[in-house]
Amino acid sequence: MPKIIVLPHDLCPDGDVLEAESGESICSVLLKNHIDIEHACDQVCACTTCHVVIKEGFSSLDESEEEEDDMLDKAWGLEPTSRLSCQAKVKDQDITIEIPKYTINLAKE
Repeated sequence: MPKIIVLPHDLCPDGDVLEAESGESICSVLLKNHIDIEHACDQVCACTTCHVVIKEGFSSLDESEEEEDDMLDKAWGLEPTSRLSCQAKVKDQDITIEIPKYTINLAKE
């Protein structure tokens, strides 16, 4: 079973190692394990609040779709290995993620 390694963040101060089912989104795994990553659009690829940076295992994920790429262009702290966690599905390899310090949530601002 693949694992998601979460680097320390305000939402998860000590970091964590989470088991994931192949085909599950990173966002779903985080939420299921009580890591309350923002997901203002309810995981439908309509915002950037669930943006994560894949530190290891990026190549094991399917390529992002154009819709996700368009949304990511608006994300704070965009990096070459950025993904929307609601769209990135775990496959058969472990991945390490970093949750950015800030997010753009127009519904909250």
